[in-house]
Amino acid sequence: MSNPLYNRYKNATLGLEMPFLLLDKLLFDKNIEAIIHRAKGRPIRIASKSIRCNALIKSLLDQHKEFIGVMSYSALETLFLLENEIDNILLGYPITNKEHIKLLCNKIARGARITFMVDCIEHIRLIQEQAKLYDIKAPICIDIDMSSKFPFIYFGVYRSSVKGVDDLKHLINQISNFDNISIEGIMGYEAQIAGLGDNIAGAGLMNSIIRFLKKKSIKEIAQRRKACIDFLQAKGFELKIINGGGTGSIESTFDESYINEITVGSGFFSSHLFDNYKNFKHESALMYAIECTRKPTDNIITCTGGGYVASGAVGLNKQAIPHLPQGLTLLKDEGTGEVQTPFDISECVENLQLGDPIFMRHSKAGEVCERFNKIHILVDEKNILSVNTYRGNGKCFM
Repeated sequence: MSNPLYNRYKNATLGLEMPFLLLDKLLFDKNIEAIIHRAKGRPIRIASKSIRCNALIKSLLDQHKEFIGVMSYSALETLFLLENEIDNILLGYPITNKEHIKLLCNKIARGARITFMVDCIEHIRLIQEQAKLYDIKAPICIDIDMSSKFPFIYFGVYRSSVKGVDDLKHLINQISNFDNISIEGIMGYEAQIAGLGDNIAGAGLMNSIIRFLKKKSIKEIAQRRKACIDFLQAKGFELKIINGGGTGSIESTFDESYINEITVGSGFFSSHLFDNYKNFKHESALMYAIECTRKPTDNIITCTGGGYVASGAVGLNKQAIPHLPQGLTLLKDEGTGEVQTPFDISECVENLQLGDPIFMRHSKAGEVCERFNKIHILVDEKNILSVNTYRGNGKCFM
């Protein structure tokens, strides 16, 4: 039985040379509305690493009042965003390159809204040194570690050196004489809530364990974050940014009433790692097409390329998966390959021929954009709009 969605994509993209990256605008727009609904209209900061396309980032900011700024992932990317009229940027990660800090301080002196991320005194000293040259107060945001330590389990990621309010007090006590620093926010990314699926097919007991740990962690990190906020406010700091969360934790993060913005990225494209959550399901908006070029047996068809594997701990869940047509299976011994990817087509709903596309979903959202110069946006059956990725703009920030 033929699949209408597969045929829609296939027919609409007949003129495109494979491999190509395709965004279904209808599904992308549905994801936008779903994210805004989940956040109940509260402010959302866009994680640029999960999009890596200026045109799409700018359209989100221009068309939806709920999107109030960007969380960038590198200094040079931040400068690139500014050059493309994207402002109000919170750097998601600390910078130690003095020249990069100097360039950003220069932009702040000229009116750009940039906030540095820090979690130790060394980060702050570097910013103070460069900010003093421009006679500015450089805004900083302190990254608070949101991991939970349970007996025999470290539940989270190794990120910040500020583990709680005691570490925060120690850091604040060290910077009283830094005249060119302005503490404007705190950020805590609860990766174990936002980025860890809890509804994985065939993992019944593990899903239950993860949900149990998440429930305990949500309560514990809320108390930690509140203690940090209370301390800073008691010290007289006015926090413009109290940031947390991610696609997988919108609801639980905003349950903390003092959070004034949340960062979201992966939910816009909805890569396949985000299929594995109990409380929400977004649409598969972004995919890439690879071309059927060989048929070594009656039950196997082979495509050129396709091996775009995601970062993180090594595992099968970091491999791309076939999306359309339905019924395709990757071969266990080969997976997705550097120059070719074979599929078992025994259960495929389409009678695939050489030259046909197979549409794949990446494990993560923005990473796949590093493989393609353009995102082809399917507006409708007769209209495809093509926009540059960072790579298409000649940029590689990381």
